[in-house]
Amino acid sequence: MNNISLAAYLSWQEIWRNRGRFLLVSTVIALITLLVLFIAALGEGLGNANRQYISRLDAELLVFLEKADYIIPGSRVERSTIRALRRVEGVADAGGIATSSTAILLDNGEVLKVSLLGVEAGRPGDPGVTDGRALLGEDAKEAVVDLNVLQRSDVKVGDLITIRSTQGTKDQFFTLKVVGSTDGQLYTFQPSIFVPYGTWDRVRTKSDAELDRPSSTVNVAALRLEPGANPESVAAAIRSRVDNVETADIQTTIENVPGYSAQQGTVQTQAVFTLLIGVLVIGGFFQIQILQKVPQIGVLKAIGASNAMVGAAAVMQIIITTTLGVALGSSLAFLFSLGFPPTVPIVFNGVNSAIAIAALLLIGPVGGLVSIFYAVKIEPLKALRLS
Repeated sequence: MNNISLAAYLSWQEIWRNRGRFLLVSTVIALITLLVLFIAALGEGLGNANRQYISRLDAELLVFLEKADYIIPGSRVERSTIRALRRVEGVADAGGIATSSTAILLDNGEVLKVSLLGVEAGRPGDPGVTDGRALLGEDAKEAVVDLNVLQRSDVKVGDLITIRSTQGTKDQFFTLKVVGSTDGQLYTFQPSIFVPYGTWDRVRTKSDAELDRPSSTVNVAALRLEPGANPESVAAAIRSRVDNVETADIQTTIENVPGYSAQQGTVQTQAVFTLLIGVLVIGGFFQIQILQKVPQIGVLKAIGASNAMVGAAAVMQIIITTTLGVALGSSLAFLFSLGFPPTVPIVFNGVNSAIAIAALLLIGPVGGLVSIFYAVKIEPLKALRLS
């Protein structure tokens, strides 16, 4: 206990006497912390922008066209197939999801690009509302909008919005009433608006060949299973009873969103390399520190200081410096996060941030291992040049 107390005293005294030097390295660690946290938040934000609607579906399985590679835009499922899916044992309900993109004309003359999702009211795929009411009917001229739409515009529940859609080679304009809002429903990096399927078919972007031809397909069917039903057994039953389709769970669907896996891999690689840079910076600083105080360590050992005490003092010094830097960087990240507009895909996830902070706290002792080992190995006589 006396050795630990003495080690703590020595480490703190050196930090205080050289506070400018240690504050500088803590500032560098703070900047590394800020960068790592923002990379983690960027990865979460970009991932959310791709997967948010899919991950929050009231469904366990999605049904795709066979050989569509689980890619939603590349799949086409007949609406009659959805009725057949509802009769499969283990399926509680099934709903079609049709996707497109469009733009809302705002009162200030600007255009807000959104994902247009056609759903069946009250069935899987239809999002729950946080304000207002849910969709009604098949052809109602109404919409439920994502909270991001409200945050990026002056649209409110109860307002009429104007949709611009390209029909053939011409722009057409449609008026919809916003009857409700929902939270956290980004799809393909855009806020979403949900409309009944019949309205979707009328409003969606169409090619010349699709004009005046009602659609009979959706992109995918979302399946909600009976309580206790085994997803693999239900998928096998679907393959045996329904032709030309394949099933995937929610996680498989997310992983096959175009660019999602590559995007997340790139962000994670950046975070790992930033942590490695932190290890090198901390290791280099404390190695120089030890080299500069070899005679002082020699004196301590000559008067009876043990290797354990010298090593403990070095470890405490590293922990104090690293903790100060991480605390400063985390505080800066929190303050900066308060000022980001909703259009910036930065999302601070509590679990991811905690993991990043824990990793940053560990890079201090890891980076200082070489300097600690060197300090313990110093011989008093050699350090004082008496041998």
